[in-house]
Amino acid sequence: MNVYEHIISNGFLKGYVTWIFHGKQVGPSSSLDTSQVEGEFDHDMDTLVHDAFTMHATNESNDTNINMEDGDSREFMNGPSAQQSEDNNNSDKFYQMLRKAEQSLYKGCKKFTKLSFLVHLYHLKCLNGWTDKSFSMLLELLSDALPVENTLPKSFYDTKKIISGLGLSYEKIHVCPNECILYRKDLADAEICPKCNLSRWKYNSDDVECRKKISAKILRWFPLIPRLQRLFVSPKTACSMIWHEVGQTKDGLLRHPADSFAWKDFDCQYPGFACDARNVRLGLATDGFNPFKTMAISHSTWPVILIPYNLPPWMCMKQPNFILSLLIPGPKGPGMNLDVYMQPLVEELKELWEIGVKTFDACKKESFQMCAAIMWTINDFPAYANLSGWSTRGQYACPCCGFEIGSKWLRYGRKFCYMCHRRWLEPDHKWRYNKRDFDGTQEFRAPPDLPSGAFSLRQMEYHGVGDWSPWKKRSILFTLPYWQHSVLRHNLDVMHIEKNVCDNIIGMLLQLEGKSKDNDKARYDLVDMNIRSQLHPKMHPSKGKQYFPRACYQMTSKEKETFLEVLKTIKAPDEYLSNISRCVQVKEHKISGLKSYDCHLLMQEFLPIAMKGCLPDKVSLAISDLCCFFKELCGKVLNESNLEHLEHQVALTLCQLEQIFPPSFFTVMVHLVIHLAHEARVGGPVHYRWMYPIERFLLTLKSFVRNRAHPEGSIAEGYLAHECLIFCSRYLSRVETHFNQFARNDDSCFVENVSVLNPRGRPLGRKKQVGFNVKKRKRASRISLDKKALVQAHRYVLFNSNNVEHFRK
Repeated sequence: MNVYEHIISNGFLKGYVTWIFHGKQVGPSSSLDTSQVEGEFDHDMDTLVHDAFTMHATNESNDTNINMEDGDSREFMNGPSAQQSEDNNNSDKFYQMLRKAEQSLYKGCKKFTKLSFLVHLYHLKCLNGWTDKSFSMLLELLSDALPVENTLPKSFYDTKKIISGLGLSYEKIHVCPNECILYRKDLADAEICPKCNLSRWKYNSDDVECRKKISAKILRWFPLIPRLQRLFVSPKTACSMIWHEVGQTKDGLLRHPADSFAWKDFDCQYPGFACDARNVRLGLATDGFNPFKTMAISHSTWPVILIPYNLPPWMCMKQPNFILSLLIPGPKGPGMNLDVYMQPLVEELKELWEIGVKTFDACKKESFQMCAAIMWTINDFPAYANLSGWSTRGQYACPCCGFEIGSKWLRYGRKFCYMCHRRWLEPDHKWRYNKRDFDGTQEFRAPPDLPSGAFSLRQMEYHGVGDWSPWKKRSILFTLPYWQHSVLRHNLDVMHIEKNVCDNIIGMLLQLEGKSKDNDKARYDLVDMNIRSQLHPKMHPSKGKQYFPRACYQMTSKEKETFLEVLKTIKAPDEYLSNISRCVQVKEHKISGLKSYDCHLLMQEFLPIAMKGCLPDKVSLAISDLCCFFKELCGKVLNESNLEHLEHQVALTLCQLEQIFPPSFFTVMVHLVIHLAHEARVGGPVHYRWMYPIERFLLTLKSFVRNRAHPEGSIAEGYLAHECLIFCSRYLSRVETHFNQFARNDDSCFVENVSVLNPRGRPLGRKKQVGFNVKKRKRASRISLDKKALVQAHRYVLFNSNNVEHFRK
């Protein structure tokens, strides 16, 4: 009891990781040898090599079959998987690597082995972006500085050959230049595409016989199965893969996809899959990006990324845990031919669902049959069409409403608008009868039902797939047995929707040229629809010229300057957002160059403040309600009852905006806001399902480009090095890695028991005293607050102290 109280009061002995002081003997049979106790060879290279080759899994005798529930059609293999049944060649590589792990860097070196030093050095290269040439030059310098009989390689090439044995590989698959087929399996030796009769090769000379054949297009495939198996070879990650079952707080709130209705519904439909928490749930994300640092070059490379949702929230959406599966080459995006490139991945997913793969769990020290399934996809709206097969343009642009969407063609604007949000109001709401303030019609329809997978397949059969149907293809994901039964197959991206809504609002308020939805054509559309007569074009009585009356959402020049001045003088914490003042031009009444995250913070924090006093109340209140909707929707913890309220509230807000803004304002991206609350109820918190972390990962992939003539090859090699670095860094001690890097702003210091004074972020610049009257004295100083500083201090306490939380309720 005394020991228990001592540990509770003082904590456990820091740095005590070798259990020897309580009597345990450290010997050859112990997991830690005496060299580690003395501080020698403290990098765990033995375990690294064993985990990299999974040799201990091949020696496991536990081939226990996993019993499945009745009705589950999957069959499991009893034999070892391909990776675990390594041939003699792989065994030789394993023992060669093991010898390097035991070989000293030089005679008498007690700190590093050859392998640990190279892993450490290679880790520094990747983490700090050293070039290959600079790494070779450093090796030459170190070789001269170390004793003559050292084991250090002479160049980066030799180092890479050693380190690459610890990582995984990828495969190159040739593609038809017209993206008709992949040259694999039965077509592996074909020279001409059987569909378009185009050659597989590209030639730069008429003398084709003397030149080496070069493939016209290459898909790079990073096999998924070994990368999922690697998640279980280290106890550090294997234990985290079952967090959703053993570590999750189950109190009815939505904190993780495991709390969502989609996850629970999948468990109910497939109890055999759900019976083992180690089976992997994946999110599939894809988007195109320009791998070059200049936008003058048109090039679109498309990676396909997988996210394991088994991991806890502090690991799930981090880049080290993202898995690159496919790298689709440019210079043009795949479009609707994306399914051609997805074939290797989908075949792996079928195997992982129907059969599974034998995997060693380092946490439980046993083998099990690992299965995996795709929960949903994450993509922006154009990529939504490429993955789902539903065209996101034109009359039926909304995939959630489908054929029941209420779109209208604007005769003068030459585009569709989507003013149909009264359908989500109560059946007897008065606005349903109002023609004049909306689109000139009464609305008595109920909200459309969200199409299920089975319903979508029936639509494809009835309406067909092709140019005259919004269904442009049957997605390859429907070949997965569970896909049509998923309640949420494709996510609407909150990030891009929020940015588009923000751009529309700012363009309307400031009347930005080319971005404002209120122009001559919009006013003539009001005449054509016979609504809002107060905004119709009128003739000036004295000048005899036509003019457009000022709308309630239009600011005067002075109001625009006040609005922009507030945005320009925003002082945000470091790394909170970009410097918005650079985007604001007060005199010119313009704001441009806003990034997605800038729009995110404008909508949720700054826009309601900047609008105060610049717009009529009905306009500012409607926009503020929309901003509050996005703020509550993007919370880290969601309540299902609150989401139901948000779903009803956002319908009212959009109807209010329909009475204020012209029909041209209501693009499909504005309309999609109506579906976001429902998707949050089904899929859980949005920060697991939006594009922000994916876009940051694309920036990382872009940084791998060294050879601009072959950007995809550079990205593939850079990713392999990055992947190997992530794996190896788990076995390095007292080294800065991706997992223990210091934050840019250190928030570790705090004042106990006084939550108001806890600092958030690192202060920048010299301390200033604003609004204070300081009377200097010898031993003590008395500070008095003026009225403004007192109000600011009072507001700070109200918004930042947990002690006053119960007074706000």
